[in-house]
Amino acid sequence: MNCKYETIDILKCIGICISLMILIIFVIVIIVISNTNEEKDILTTIAVEGDNTQLGTTTIRFSQNDIVVGNALTHEEGSDTIAINEEGIYQISYQLFGIKEGAGSFNFNAVLLVNDASVDTTFNDGPVLEDIVNNRLTLTSTVILRLNAGDTLKLAGVSIEDITYEKARMDIEKID
Repeated sequence: MNCKYETIDILKCIGICISLMILIIFVIVIIVISNTNEEKDILTTIAVEGDNTQLGTTTIRFSQNDIVVGNALTHEEGSDTIAINEEGIYQISYQLFGIKEGAGSFNFNAVLLVNDASVDTTFNDGPVLEDIVNNRLTLTSTVILRLNAGDTLKLAGVSIEDITYEKARMDIEKID
């Protein structure tokens, strides 16, 4: 037996094993890095009774920020304006609860405003209720909008009647 050749073969095997282990570690690191979930940008803001006392058509003020994740969206509690800090595609869901004391016709609608201009494709047309004593209704909607950095977003209740908007909620997520 020639020990010289056996030593070279063993060293080759060790070198191949080390190379394979390095390659496997490299592949695992690449997979972990590529599968790391980016933090979402989310804002959930809530209006409670007393936040919105103006009747009829008005923008909705939100007194509570329930969830704030990331920097793409900002809202100052008590304000009706949500600031868009990053360009992107946003999913916006809202619920708007309206009430009118007394009987008679009852109707209100909702719309999203971008830079204080209504976005017609977001107009949520509520039903007209006639001669109902308990005039209460919640409008809900989910829309997806492309927004730019520097844009502002508002939710508005729209009515010619004396509707009070006692509760509201907006959930916004940057999806791209």
